[in-house]
Amino acid sequence: MNSSVTELPVPTVSSITSPRAGILAALWLPTQLNGELDREALMRHLEFLRHHGIHGILALGSTGEFPHFDLEERKRVLECVAELAYPLPVIANISDIRPRAVAELGRFARQLRLPAIAIMPPGFFPSRQDDLLAHFLHAADAAQLPSFLYNFPELTGTRIDLPTVEAFSERAPMAGIKQSGGEFAYHRDLIALGAQRNFVVFSGADTRLPEVFGLGAVGCIGGLVNIAPDLMVHLFNVCRRGLPGDTALPFARLKEIGTVIDRLTFPLNVAAGMEARGFAPGAPKALVSPTSASLYRGIVDTLRARFREWGMV
Repeated sequence: MNSSVTELPVPTVSSITSPRAGILAALWLPTQLNGELDREALMRHLEFLRHHGIHGILALGSTGEFPHFDLEERKRVLECVAELAYPLPVIANISDIRPRAVAELGRFARQLRLPAIAIMPPGFFPSRQDDLLAHFLHAADAAQLPSFLYNFPELTGTRIDLPTVEAFSERAPMAGIKQSGGEFAYHRDLIALGAQRNFVVFSGADTRLPEVFGLGAVGCIGGLVNIAPDLMVHLFNVCRRGLPGDTALPFARLKEIGTVIDRLTFPLNVAAGMEARGFAPGAPKALVSPTSASLYRGIVDTLRARFREWGMV
């Protein structure tokens, strides 16, 4: 796999648009022992996700462990995901502490004719809100694509405050924002602002979907989509689209999956859930202690038994 885009079987921007609603996978990226993307494992997983009716992909997000990849590796990953995920829309997370890397990834996303980018605060160093805005505008200007802000302060160390979101929406083609982390109430302010400024709000609160949709969020971009897309698409169809169906049982199962995988830290816990569902998540990208390895095996064993019991194998 190389970084050339001339032969990619991907459509033009006009034929795949930025997603405005639905269940999107914050895509797990299986890698080999040498750190290279496992294309075959990724292809099988994307086929599974498409089969269960998801609406799009966030590539190289936090679930995709993007800090483990260098710039050229991230380009190759984006190229591969764009090819294998077709015809699903792929949002490219171009987040980085380095403005030049953000710009280069944004331009590459445009070369790939992806419909949108996502951008997080740069991380590590604290950021003033006006500097955050400058960072986001720099990303949007380089990519020249609809942009999703990506708020996950537990990982980046910096919250994207509401005035910053509003200022960005006034000066750039803002498609939406992904709200992740522990501040669930922030959904309300973001959704209210989105209604005024014509952008949408996706939630990362995988296990709180009925509440998320009740507040007016248009969908979920989450790591649990890799494990249980069938449950999450069902909840979207019933809670958001108003289709007939039961929500109590799928919601209870989704919450149980979340409780089990939360025995281990994110995002390794997503890999455990995927293995329990029958997929090869690949080699760990970070070192795993014996304690974490034991917790991982316990999650796999517990969820594998649940999936058999529920007929999800």
